[in-house]
Amino acid sequence: MPAMIFVNFAVESMAKARAFYEAMGFTANEQFCSDDTACMAWSEAIYLMLLEKERFQSFTDKRIVDAEREVEVLNALSVDSREAVDAMLAKALAAGGRELREAQDYGFMYSRGFSDPDHHSWDIVWMNPAHLEQ
Repeated sequence: MPAMIFVNFAVESMAKARAFYEAMGFTANEQFCSDDTACMAWSEAIYLMLLEKERFQSFTDKRIVDAEREVEVLNALSVDSREAVDAMLAKALAAGGRELREAQDYGFMYSRGFSDPDHHSWDIVWMNPAHLEQ
């Protein structure tokens, strides 16, 4: 079994957050979903745990940051092509996300950034496999 990562996000509205990530191509694992929690799979190893703020707060004594004003973490997902980067950004925008900056094109790497409705930041990244082999 591969190592897995679970990224936990505090969200205002479970329905809105879940709909956003489903529109992005994430799949809900209903076994770990409830009224205030949703487990959203990106791959066999990458999962988002969406937790309404009160539920999220039950896991920590620290203050939950205001993700619109403060950076909590920078998340990045890799995709298979430059076109897939643009397509994923288009999905994010259509689902209610916001573009964070202009595209960054370094030749060997191409990325775009967006935030979800709760202001969590994401980069979508493509890296040229030929460059990685060098």
